[in-house]
Amino acid sequence: MVMVKRLVLSFIATDKPGVVERITEAVADAGGNWLESRMAHLAEKFAGVARVTVPDDKAAGLESALSALNEDGFQMVVETVGELTEQEGRVLVLDFVGPDHPGILHEVSSCLAERGVSVENMKTELEEAPMGGGRLFHAKGRVRVPESADNTALRDALEELAGALMVDISLDPDA
Repeated sequence: MVMVKRLVLSFIATDKPGVVERITEAVADAGGNWLESRMAHLAEKFAGVARVTVPDDKAAGLESALSALNEDGFQMVVETVGELTEQEGRVLVLDFVGPDHPGILHEVSSCLAERGVSVENMKTELEEAPMGGGRLFHAKGRVRVPESADNTALRDALEELAGALMVDISLDPDA
């Protein structure tokens, strides 16, 4: 059996055609396997994070090839990770939207962290409010709530925060 090394890559580069191809080429040339990723165009940059595996005997070569991309304007970070472990807790969908203002995501993430809730994934964006009412901050994602957490207390805390921030927050079971 071939032993493999598990890596998480994070990268950012000026957005232009071929950015993803350069990274995937390095992984493929090393005999690696691209397992999952999240990538996005943000302002003038292209950023992403990916999970890959590579045969142990090819890992150093892959890491070297990825590091060489830094000379071409990439900012690349390669981290070795262990086996996937089953996460404990309930997964819920968090969705909130409200008038944009500095600190809104910090307030919500602080409320979650104080209760041991971790963010599994989240997408945030600004959108125009209906009827020219300014801009709305919208976030939606999956959060993992510890089995020991009191759902009622979590919902109460989020509702109190929603009132203070003037946002709509929902926390529902993952469908």
